[in-house]
Amino acid sequence: MSSKPVIVYGASGYTGRLVCEYLREYNIPFTAAGRDKSRIAEAIDKVPGIDTIEHDIVEVAHDVEPLSELFEGSSVVLNTVGPFAQLGGEVVEACISTGCHYLDTTGEQDWLIECDEQYGPRMAEKGLLLSPGIAQMYTTSEIAAQLCLETPGVDTLDILVFWKGTPTVASTLTILMNACLSKAYYLEQDKYVEWQADAGLYDVVVPGQHETGLALPWGGMSHPVWFKRDPRVANVKALGGVFNRPLMLGVPQIVAAALAQTEGLPDEEKKRVLTEHASAVMSQMPPRENTRINTSLDSVHASGPLGRAHCVIHGNSNYKQTGLMQAYGAYSLLQQAPRRVGFASGCQAFGHRELLGVLRSFGLVMEPNLTIQH
Repeated sequence: MSSKPVIVYGASGYTGRLVCEYLREYNIPFTAAGRDKSRIAEAIDKVPGIDTIEHDIVEVAHDVEPLSELFEGSSVVLNTVGPFAQLGGEVVEACISTGCHYLDTTGEQDWLIECDEQYGPRMAEKGLLLSPGIAQMYTTSEIAAQLCLETPGVDTLDILVFWKGTPTVASTLTILMNACLSKAYYLEQDKYVEWQADAGLYDVVVPGQHETGLALPWGGMSHPVWFKRDPRVANVKALGGVFNRPLMLGVPQIVAAALAQTEGLPDEEKKRVLTEHASAVMSQMPPRENTRINTSLDSVHASGPLGRAHCVIHGNSNYKQTGLMQAYGAYSLLQQAPRRVGFASGCQAFGHRELLGVLRSFGLVMEPNLTIQH
Protein backbone atom coordinates (compact mmCIF):
# COMPACT_ATOMS: atom_id res chain seq x y z
CA MET A 1 0.00 0.00 0.00
CA SER A 2 1.36 3.40 -1.01
CA SER A 3 1.38 6.32 1.39
CA LYS A 4 1.79 8.80 -1.47
CA PRO A 5 -1.06 10.24 -3.60
CA VAL A 6 0.62 9.59 -6.98
CA ILE A 7 2.27 6.49 -8.42
CA VAL A 8 4.78 6.83 -11.26
CA TYR A 9 4.93 3.35 -12.77
CA GLY A 10 8.00 2.89 -14.94
CA ALA A 11 9.98 5.58 -13.11
CA SER A 12 13.36 4.21 -14.22
CA GLY A 13 12.76 5.11 -17.88
CA TYR A 14 13.59 8.35 -19.66
CA THR A 15 10.02 9.68 -19.60
CA GLY A 16 9.25 8.33 -16.13
CA ARG A 17 12.18 10.25 -14.69
CA LEU A 18 10.92 13.47 -16.29
CA VAL A 19 7.45 12.87 -14.84
CA CYS A 20 9.03 12.63 -11.38
CA GLU A 21 10.98 15.82 -12.05
CA TYR A 22 7.81 17.79 -12.77
CA LEU A 23 5.92 16.23 -9.86
CA ARG A 24 8.67 17.74 -7.74
CA GLU A 25 8.02 21.11 -9.40
CA TYR A 26 4.37 20.81 -8.31
CA ASN A 27 5.43 19.71 -4.80
CA ILE A 28 3.52 16.41 -5.09
CA PRO A 29 4.81 13.45 -3.05
CA PHE A 30 5.00 10.32 -5.19
CA THR A 31 5.93 6.67 -5.27
CA ALA A 32 8.40 5.71 -7.99
CA ALA A 33 7.57 2.12 -8.93
CA GLY A 34 8.78 -0.49 -11.37
CA ARG A 35 10.22 -3.95 -11.73
CA ASP A 36 13.80 -3.16 -10.67
CA LYS A 37 14.32 -1.13 -7.49
CA SER A 38 18.01 -0.49 -8.08
CA ARG A 39 17.37 0.93 -11.56
CA ILE A 40 14.60 3.15 -10.19
CA ALA A 41 16.83 4.44 -7.40
CA GLU A 42 19.61 5.20 -9.89
CA ALA A 43 17.19 7.13 -12.12
CA ILE A 44 15.48 9.06 -9.32
CA ASP A 45 18.84 10.05 -7.88
CA LYS A 46 19.45 12.06 -11.06
CA VAL A 47 16.29 14.17 -10.63
CA PRO A 48 17.39 17.72 -9.70
CA GLY A 49 16.31 18.67 -6.19
CA ILE A 50 14.83 15.25 -5.46
CA ASP A 51 15.76 15.63 -1.79
CA THR A 52 13.18 18.43 -1.47
CA ILE A 53 10.14 16.22 -2.13
CA GLU A 54 8.80 13.20 -0.28
CA HIS A 55 9.05 10.06 -2.39
CA ASP A 56 9.24 6.30 -2.06
CA ILE A 57 10.94 3.77 -4.31
CA VAL A 58 9.12 0.45 -4.67
CA GLU A 59 9.76 -2.69 -6.68
CA VAL A 60 6.59 -4.42 -7.85
CA ALA A 61 5.73 -7.38 -10.07
CA HIS A 62 3.75 -6.62 -13.21
CA ASP A 63 0.51 -8.37 -12.30
CA VAL A 64 -2.91 -7.15 -11.21
CA GLU A 65 -2.71 -8.35 -7.59
CA PRO A 66 0.67 -6.84 -6.60
CA LEU A 67 -0.09 -3.67 -8.55
CA SER A 68 -3.43 -3.36 -6.72
CA GLU A 69 -1.70 -3.80 -3.40
CA LEU A 70 0.68 -0.99 -4.30
CA PHE A 71 -1.99 1.37 -5.70
CA GLU A 72 -4.20 1.04 -2.60
CA GLY A 73 -4.12 4.38 -0.79
CA SER A 74 -3.11 6.42 -3.86
CA SER A 75 -5.32 8.54 -6.14
CA VAL A 76 -3.51 8.79 -9.48
CA VAL A 77 -1.36 6.37 -11.48
CA LEU A 78 0.95 7.77 -14.18
CA ASN A 79 1.99 4.82 -16.34
CA THR A 80 5.02 4.93 -18.66
CA VAL A 81 5.47 1.15 -19.06
CA GLY A 82 4.97 0.05 -22.64
CA PRO A 83 4.26 -1.34 -25.09
CA PHE A 84 0.88 -0.54 -23.58
CA ALA A 85 -1.15 -2.92 -25.74
CA GLN A 86 0.83 -5.74 -24.14
CA LEU A 87 1.38 -4.33 -20.64
CA GLY A 88 -1.30 -1.72 -19.97
CA GLY A 89 -4.24 -3.98 -19.15
CA GLU A 90 -2.93 -5.11 -15.78
CA VAL A 91 -2.31 -1.51 -14.71
CA VAL A 92 -5.81 -0.36 -15.67
CA GLU A 93 -7.37 -3.35 -13.93
CA ALA A 94 -5.44 -2.46 -10.77
CA CYS A 95 -6.69 1.13 -11.05
CA ILE A 96 -10.28 -0.06 -11.36
CA SER A 97 -9.96 -2.29 -8.31
CA THR A 98 -8.38 0.44 -6.15
CA GLY A 99 -10.21 3.56 -7.39
CA CYS A 100 -7.24 5.31 -9.02
CA HIS A 101 -7.32 7.65 -11.99
CA TYR A 102 -5.12 6.42 -14.88
CA LEU A 103 -2.92 8.45 -17.25
CA ASP A 104 -0.26 7.14 -19.63
CA THR A 105 2.09 8.25 -22.39
CA THR A 106 1.15 5.75 -25.09
CA GLY A 107 1.49 6.25 -28.81
CA GLU A 108 -0.35 3.01 -29.65
CA GLN A 109 -3.66 3.56 -31.40
CA ASP A 110 -4.83 -0.01 -30.80
CA TRP A 111 -4.38 0.51 -27.05
CA LEU A 112 -6.44 3.72 -27.17
CA ILE A 113 -9.24 1.91 -29.00
CA GLU A 114 -9.13 -0.88 -26.40
CA CYS A 115 -9.27 1.68 -23.59
CA ASP A 116 -12.20 3.47 -25.24
CA GLU A 117 -14.25 0.36 -25.92
CA GLN A 118 -13.37 -1.99 -23.04
CA TYR A 119 -12.06 -0.09 -20.02
CA GLY A 120 -13.65 3.34 -20.48
CA PRO A 121 -17.19 2.37 -19.41
CA ARG A 122 -15.90 0.52 -16.33
CA MET A 123 -13.78 3.48 -15.26
CA ALA A 124 -16.70 5.86 -15.84
CA GLU A 125 -18.95 3.76 -13.59
CA LYS A 126 -16.50 4.40 -10.75
CA GLY A 127 -16.11 8.11 -11.55
CA LEU A 128 -12.49 7.59 -12.63
CA LEU A 129 -10.54 9.14 -15.48
CA LEU A 130 -8.90 6.90 -18.10
CA SER A 131 -6.63 9.13 -20.16
CA PRO A 132 -4.06 7.30 -22.29
CA GLY A 133 -1.72 9.14 -24.64
CA ILE A 134 -1.00 12.37 -22.77
CA ALA A 135 2.28 13.22 -24.49
CA GLN A 136 3.75 15.92 -26.71
CA MET A 137 3.35 13.92 -29.90
CA TYR A 138 -0.41 13.82 -29.40
CA THR A 139 -1.61 16.29 -26.77
CA THR A 140 0.18 19.43 -27.98
CA SER A 141 -1.32 18.98 -31.43
CA GLU A 142 -4.67 18.22 -29.78
CA ILE A 143 -4.43 21.63 -28.12
CA ALA A 144 -3.94 23.15 -31.59
CA ALA A 145 -6.91 21.15 -32.91
CA GLN A 146 -9.14 22.28 -30.05
CA LEU A 147 -8.19 25.91 -30.71
CA CYS A 148 -9.18 25.45 -34.36
CA LEU A 149 -12.48 23.84 -33.35
CA GLU A 150 -13.48 27.03 -31.56
CA THR A 151 -14.17 28.27 -35.12
CA PRO A 152 -17.72 27.40 -36.26
CA GLY A 153 -18.13 25.53 -39.52
CA VAL A 154 -15.11 23.20 -39.39
CA ASP A 155 -15.43 19.41 -39.15
CA THR A 156 -12.18 18.06 -40.67
CA LEU A 157 -8.77 17.96 -38.98
CA ASP A 158 -5.49 17.56 -40.88
CA ILE A 159 -2.79 17.16 -38.21
CA LEU A 160 1.00 17.25 -38.56
CA VAL A 161 3.46 16.66 -35.70
CA PHE A 162 7.22 17.19 -36.09
CA TRP A 163 10.03 17.15 -33.58
CA LYS A 164 13.80 17.18 -33.46
CA GLY A 165 15.44 14.59 -31.27
CA THR A 166 16.20 10.93 -30.66
CA PRO A 167 13.50 8.37 -29.83
CA THR A 168 13.90 6.63 -26.50
CA VAL A 169 14.34 2.86 -26.19
CA ALA A 170 10.64 2.52 -25.35
CA SER A 171 9.57 4.74 -28.26
CA THR A 172 11.63 2.67 -30.70
CA LEU A 173 9.98 -0.53 -29.50
CA THR A 174 6.54 1.06 -29.76
CA ILE A 175 7.20 2.09 -33.37
CA LEU A 176 8.12 -1.47 -34.34
CA MET A 177 5.25 -3.03 -32.38
CA ASN A 178 2.79 -0.66 -34.06
CA ALA A 179 4.15 -1.38 -37.51
CA CYS A 180 4.27 -5.17 -37.17
CA LEU A 181 1.38 -6.10 -34.87
CA SER A 182 -1.41 -3.58 -35.35
CA LYS A 183 -3.34 -1.65 -37.97
CA ALA A 184 -3.41 2.13 -38.27
CA TYR A 185 -6.61 4.10 -38.84
CA TYR A 186 -7.76 7.57 -39.73
CA LEU A 187 -11.29 8.87 -39.24
CA GLU A 188 -13.62 9.39 -42.19
CA GLN A 189 -17.23 10.36 -41.58
CA ASP A 190 -16.99 9.11 -37.99
CA LYS A 191 -15.70 5.68 -39.02
CA TYR A 192 -12.22 4.17 -38.79
CA VAL A 193 -10.56 3.67 -42.17
CA GLU A 194 -7.29 1.75 -42.43
CA TRP A 195 -4.20 3.49 -43.75
CA GLN A 196 -2.66 1.66 -46.68
CA ALA A 197 0.25 -0.35 -45.30
CA ASP A 198 2.36 0.11 -48.45
CA ALA A 199 1.83 3.87 -48.77
CA GLY A 200 5.36 4.63 -47.56
CA LEU A 201 6.53 8.09 -46.55
CA TYR A 202 4.35 11.13 -47.18
CA ASP A 203 5.82 14.41 -48.44
CA VAL A 204 4.42 17.20 -46.27
CA VAL A 205 4.67 20.97 -46.09
CA VAL A 206 6.21 21.98 -42.77
CA PRO A 207 5.14 25.49 -41.63
CA GLY A 208 8.01 27.90 -41.11
CA GLN A 209 10.58 26.29 -43.40
CA HIS A 210 11.22 26.09 -47.14
CA GLU A 211 12.18 22.42 -47.14
CA THR A 212 9.38 19.88 -47.27
CA GLY A 213 9.31 17.10 -44.68
CA LEU A 214 8.69 13.36 -44.58
CA ALA A 215 6.01 11.91 -42.34
CA LEU A 216 4.24 8.66 -41.51
CA PRO A 217 0.86 7.74 -40.00
CA TRP A 218 2.98 6.56 -37.04
CA GLY A 219 0.56 3.86 -35.97
CA GLY A 220 -2.46 6.05 -36.71
CA MET A 221 -1.84 8.45 -33.79
CA SER A 222 -4.29 9.16 -30.97
CA HIS A 223 -6.42 11.88 -32.54
CA PRO A 224 -8.84 9.74 -34.60
CA VAL A 225 -9.82 7.90 -31.40
CA TRP A 226 -10.15 10.99 -29.23
CA PHE A 227 -12.32 12.83 -31.76
CA LYS A 228 -14.46 9.87 -32.86
CA ARG A 229 -17.13 10.81 -30.31
CA ASP A 230 -16.84 14.57 -30.79
CA PRO A 231 -19.97 15.82 -32.64
CA ARG A 232 -17.98 18.72 -34.13
CA VAL A 233 -15.57 16.39 -35.95
CA ALA A 234 -16.21 13.95 -38.79
CA ASN A 235 -12.76 13.44 -40.34
CA VAL A 236 -9.27 13.22 -38.82
CA LYS A 237 -5.90 12.39 -40.38
CA ALA A 238 -2.68 12.68 -38.44
CA LEU A 239 0.92 12.30 -39.61
CA GLY A 240 4.14 12.54 -37.65
CA GLY A 241 7.84 12.75 -38.31
CA VAL A 242 11.21 14.05 -37.21
CA PHE A 243 13.06 16.96 -38.79
CA ASN A 244 16.02 14.66 -39.47
CA ARG A 245 15.32 13.65 -43.07
CA PRO A 246 17.93 10.83 -43.30
CA LEU A 247 16.45 9.30 -40.14
CA MET A 248 12.95 9.40 -41.63
CA LEU A 249 14.23 7.79 -44.84
CA GLY A 250 15.62 4.96 -42.73
CA VAL A 251 12.41 4.22 -40.81
CA PRO A 252 10.69 2.19 -43.60
CA GLN A 253 13.86 0.12 -43.98
CA ILE A 254 13.98 -0.62 -40.25
CA VAL A 255 10.31 -1.59 -40.27
CA ALA A 256 10.75 -3.75 -43.39
CA ALA A 257 13.61 -5.64 -41.74
CA ALA A 258 11.49 -6.21 -38.63
CA LEU A 259 8.58 -7.46 -40.73
CA ALA A 260 10.86 -9.87 -42.57
CA GLN A 261 12.24 -11.26 -39.30
CA THR A 262 8.78 -11.83 -37.82
CA GLU A 263 6.92 -13.15 -40.85
CA GLY A 264 5.03 -16.33 -40.05
CA LEU A 265 5.96 -16.37 -36.35
CA PRO A 266 3.41 -16.74 -33.52
CA ASP A 267 2.51 -13.47 -31.82
CA GLU A 268 4.54 -14.09 -28.67
CA GLU A 269 7.61 -14.99 -30.71
CA LYS A 270 7.06 -11.87 -32.83
CA LYS A 271 7.11 -9.73 -29.67
CA ARG A 272 10.37 -11.32 -28.54
CA VAL A 273 12.03 -10.75 -31.93
CA LEU A 274 10.75 -7.17 -32.13
CA THR A 275 12.10 -6.43 -28.66
CA GLU A 276 15.53 -7.67 -29.72
CA HIS A 277 15.33 -5.73 -32.99
CA ALA A 278 14.38 -2.52 -31.17
CA SER A 279 17.31 -2.97 -28.77
CA ALA A 280 19.65 -3.29 -31.72
CA VAL A 281 18.32 -0.01 -33.16
CA MET A 282 18.29 1.93 -29.87
CA SER A 283 19.80 0.36 -26.75
CA GLN A 284 20.67 3.33 -24.53
CA MET A 285 18.90 6.27 -22.99
CA PRO A 286 19.23 9.37 -25.21
CA PRO A 287 20.86 12.51 -23.79
CA ARG A 288 18.78 15.00 -21.86
CA GLU A 289 17.00 17.40 -24.20
CA ASN A 290 18.51 20.77 -25.09
CA THR A 291 15.97 23.57 -25.57
CA ARG A 292 18.09 25.14 -28.34
CA ILE A 293 18.24 21.91 -30.31
CA ASN A 294 15.24 19.71 -29.52
CA THR A 295 12.41 21.69 -31.09
CA SER A 296 8.83 20.63 -31.80
CA LEU A 297 6.17 21.77 -34.23
CA ASP A 298 2.46 20.98 -34.17
CA SER A 299 0.31 22.11 -37.08
CA VAL A 300 -3.43 21.61 -37.55
CA HIS A 301 -5.52 22.62 -40.55
CA ALA A 302 -9.23 22.57 -39.77
CA SER A 303 -11.72 22.84 -42.59
CA GLY A 304 -15.40 22.54 -43.34
CA PRO A 305 -18.03 23.71 -45.81
CA LEU A 306 -18.02 27.26 -44.39
CA GLY A 307 -14.93 27.57 -42.27
CA ARG A 308 -11.15 27.39 -42.27
CA ALA A 309 -8.65 27.61 -39.42
CA HIS A 310 -4.95 26.86 -39.10
CA CYS A 311 -3.03 26.64 -35.83
CA VAL A 312 0.73 26.19 -35.40
CA ILE A 313 2.43 25.65 -32.04
CA HIS A 314 6.22 25.87 -31.95
CA GLY A 315 7.90 24.36 -28.90
CA ASN A 316 10.93 22.58 -27.55
CA SER A 317 11.84 19.46 -25.57
CA ASN A 318 9.02 17.13 -26.49
CA TYR A 319 9.76 14.64 -23.71
CA LYS A 320 9.78 17.45 -21.15
CA GLN A 321 6.39 18.54 -22.50
CA THR A 322 5.19 14.99 -21.89
CA GLY A 323 6.56 14.86 -18.35
CA LEU A 324 5.04 18.23 -17.49
CA MET A 325 1.56 17.41 -18.81
CA GLN A 326 1.55 14.10 -16.92
CA ALA A 327 2.51 15.86 -13.69
CA TYR A 328 -0.06 18.61 -14.22
CA GLY A 329 -2.74 15.98 -14.81
CA ALA A 330 -1.97 14.48 -11.41
CA TYR A 331 -1.83 17.94 -9.81
CA SER A 332 -5.27 18.78 -11.19
CA LEU A 333 -6.85 15.46 -10.23
CA LEU A 334 -5.68 15.79 -6.64
CA GLN A 335 -7.65 19.04 -6.33
CA GLN A 336 -10.77 18.62 -8.42
CA ALA A 337 -12.72 16.16 -10.54
CA PRO A 338 -11.80 15.94 -14.24
CA ARG A 339 -14.10 17.52 -16.81
CA ARG A 340 -14.92 14.04 -18.06
CA VAL A 341 -14.69 10.60 -16.46
CA GLY A 342 -14.06 7.33 -18.25
CA PHE A 343 -12.10 7.50 -21.50
CA ALA A 344 -10.94 11.02 -22.35
CA SER A 345 -8.01 12.84 -23.89
CA GLY A 346 -5.87 15.27 -21.94
CA CYS A 347 -7.74 18.27 -23.36
CA GLN A 348 -11.14 16.67 -22.77
CA ALA A 349 -10.20 15.92 -19.16
CA PHE A 350 -8.32 19.09 -18.16
CA GLY A 351 -9.07 21.73 -20.81
CA HIS A 352 -6.97 22.68 -23.82
CA ARG A 353 -6.38 26.27 -22.74
CA GLU A 354 -5.36 25.08 -19.28
CA LEU A 355 -2.80 22.66 -20.74
CA LEU A 356 -1.55 25.35 -23.11
CA GLY A 357 -1.10 27.70 -20.16
CA VAL A 358 0.95 25.09 -18.31
CA LEU A 359 3.25 24.50 -21.29
CA ARG A 360 3.63 28.27 -21.77
CA SER A 361 4.37 28.90 -18.09
CA PHE A 362 7.27 26.44 -18.15
CA GLY A 363 8.69 27.90 -21.38
CA LEU A 364 8.09 24.80 -23.49
CA VAL A 365 5.86 26.27 -26.24
CA MET A 366 5.34 29.63 -27.91
CA GLU A 367 2.02 31.41 -28.14
CA PRO A 368 0.04 29.56 -30.87
CA ASN A 369 -0.24 31.13 -34.30
CA LEU A 370 -3.95 30.84 -35.12
CA THR A 371 -5.40 32.09 -38.41
CA ILE A 372 -9.12 31.94 -39.16
CA GLN A 373 -11.04 32.38 -42.43
CA HIS A 374 -14.79 32.86 -42.52
